[in-house]
Amino acid sequence: MKCVDDFRLRLGKHELVPIMVGGMGVDISTVALSLEAARLGGIGHISDAMVPTVTDRRFNTKFVKDKLKQYKFNVENADKSVVKFDLDILAEATRLHVGSAMEAKKGDGLIFINCMEKLTMNAPKETLRVRMQTAMDAGIDGITLAAGLHLGSFSLIEDHPRFRDVKLGIIVSSLRALQLFLKKSSRTGRLPDYVVVEGPLAGGHLGFGMDWAEYDLATIVAEIRAWMQAEQLDIPLIPAGGIFTGSDAVGFLENGASAVQVATRFTVTRECGLPEKVQQEYFKATEDDIEVNQLSPTGYPMRMIKSCPAIGDGIRPNCEAYGYLLDANGSCSYIQAYNREVAAHPGERRIKVMDKTCLCTHMRNFDCWTCGQYTYRLKDTTRRNEDGSYQILSAEHVFKDYQFSKDGKVALPD
Repeated sequence: MKCVDDFRLRLGKHELVPIMVGGMGVDISTVALSLEAARLGGIGHISDAMVPTVTDRRFNTKFVKDKLKQYKFNVENADKSVVKFDLDILAEATRLHVGSAMEAKKGDGLIFINCMEKLTMNAPKETLRVRMQTAMDAGIDGITLAAGLHLGSFSLIEDHPRFRDVKLGIIVSSLRALQLFLKKSSRTGRLPDYVVVEGPLAGGHLGFGMDWAEYDLATIVAEIRAWMQAEQLDIPLIPAGGIFTGSDAVGFLENGASAVQVATRFTVTRECGLPEKVQQEYFKATEDDIEVNQLSPTGYPMRMIKSCPAIGDGIRPNCEAYGYLLDANGSCSYIQAYNREVAAHPGERRIKVMDKTCLCTHMRNFDCWTCGQYTYRLKDTTRRNEDGSYQILSAEHVFKDYQFSKDGKVALPD
């Protein structure tokens, strides 16, 4: 019986352990987590979700405070169209975030940045271009385009000197999405270097409707692989979502996948950005605690632990400080839901908004507990302490368990 270490992912001149740690925002996939994956010979992701907020936390910058100060006059206004990001400041924050990772990188692996295209920031194309170009300037090894694939993404950076040097990948959940992207981006003369195929059991935003349970990752991967072979396209396929053990990974690798992307098991590692009290909630979760809902203002279904504080919390929209989900017209569906509830409950100090959530604020505060479907199995990957809590793992332990385990087994920590 084989293990993951019997395979290798080839990306250009790089030969890698075929394990990619997925990009989890906001600062859940930390620089520390990506550095461990790279040191061990795989691929780590940092997330570019809410980068100015992350750099404030990591480098004591004041980007959020200064933005709030600039737009404080608009806090009570339902119209957020005037709230804009300073693109120079966005670039500065990205340079700090990416630069710190690349300067500290050791080992033969790579560090990519997960670029969430649903972070529209009241100027979708302009902000996306700055985020990608600045990451390339700062030396990032690769960019994974995710969360609402914008078909013209490659054209936004095709004039960058590293356009053909940086590894560029996309996340899709269907053959149709891949076909549309390749057709649109073909004029740049640049194919993706890899394609992550994300199935219905993944964490966070899903590329499916509420009928997600009718789909199967292995079936989608097989369909895409057959089409690519017929088209003579040699692009590495990387399945993601619900790959919980090394044996799960080997099953895909033996069927032609080039690597696997995994994330859920790394949420309970010391290098992950989640506070330990939240990690304990992940350990305690049962299968019934995991739900897919439509609370995200992005319009995509989202998987989360249904006891998380973000659900039903009717806080005032904090767009003047954050505003990452404002569309090109300065609108967000949470703002609409909040204002509806305020009008329906005049004079109440605290309202409930059950149909949407203020994703920016709650993700920033680690109150929106997004998760993979198999989060309820995390308790079986560690040991329970005498006080009833669960032992936090190291990223190295989890990575090596994926790399070397067999027979569907999971190695417990010492």
